[in-house]
Amino acid sequence: MSPQPQPGIMTIAAYVGGKSSVGSNVDVLKLSSNEGALGPSPKAIDRLAAMSAWHRYPDGGALEVRDALAQRYHLPVDRIVCGAGSDEIIALLIQAYAGVGDEVLHSEHGFSMYAISAKANGAVPVAAPETNLRTDVDAMLAAVTPKTKLVFVANPNNPTGSYLSKTEIDRLHAGLPEDVILVIDGAYSEYVEEPDYDDCLQRALDSTNLIVTRTFSKLYALGGLRLGWMVGPAAIVDVLNRVRGPFNVSSAAIAAGAEAIKDTAFEQMSRQLNNEQMARVVGAVRQLGINTHPSVGNFVLLDFGQAEKAQEADTFLQTKGIIVRQVAGYGLPTCLRLTLGTHDQMTRVLDALAAFIEGQS
Repeated sequence: MSPQPQPGIMTIAAYVGGKSSVGSNVDVLKLSSNEGALGPSPKAIDRLAAMSAWHRYPDGGALEVRDALAQRYHLPVDRIVCGAGSDEIIALLIQAYAGVGDEVLHSEHGFSMYAISAKANGAVPVAAPETNLRTDVDAMLAAVTPKTKLVFVANPNNPTGSYLSKTEIDRLHAGLPEDVILVIDGAYSEYVEEPDYDDCLQRALDSTNLIVTRTFSKLYALGGLRLGWMVGPAAIVDVLNRVRGPFNVSSAAIAAGAEAIKDTAFEQMSRQLNNEQMARVVGAVRQLGINTHPSVGNFVLLDFGQAEKAQEADTFLQTKGIIVRQVAGYGLPTCLRLTLGTHDQMTRVLDALAAFIEGQS
């Protein structure tokens, strides 16, 4: 008999990242992974260029970047854990708190890594239905059972771009049993400016069962270095520090992250660009007859109404070297997710979409 993996692993459909190439002779514009439009902070780039001691292990506690985060967000440094992207933190939380037969709850169109990490640990992912592509608090609470160990809410959500208000998060958290962990995945928090939005960082300090995860891969554009972090109750922080790898964050990620989080001027410039292009792109594509769903992230969901038309649009854009994200795997076959880029990049996209719509008619 051949070696057998743990229960659940062979049911996983492996995660497929955003496509990055369409042919060797095409000028590629990759808008499929929600990477920051301006690239990393120049200060982060300069810091990396000055580093040389690559033969040394990194600081196992990632103290420099944790300290920078603590100062920026007024958090106790000992309540922060860093990981190789927020993906690792998500996986560690499920590894530590959910096992065979336990349930991990998420919304219908939530980030696919919740289900993948659950299955990898023998747990059962449970998807609660959404309403108008938004997490439905009542549906989430109705799906909680005695087997539920963790509840994941991406806020804002990827790929839909929707978010829950502070009031809705309050109601969800209050409705959960005290032994169920609520994980607020804030990968796109830095883009949100809505007044009723709560990043939940301070709430995580005062709760015994609420975690907030964040990433440097989106607005800070450090996806290639893999850096994420979380803040939460002391007891859960202690658990994650016991199960994470001893050097799970690289020296490069620590140094670049510390510089990026302190460069607030660059952060604001990135956010302003995103706001400008969001308004421009949404207005333009709607004039073309393409529906969009409200988004507070750095991406917009284009809805072509028919799965076949969405596929045709994707194929056409690729002939122009433009790569967007297919989201049929998220249960949204009529849609394509477009990462917002620079003004010139969005001009190229809008021209291509106009040509596609003209060709359709």
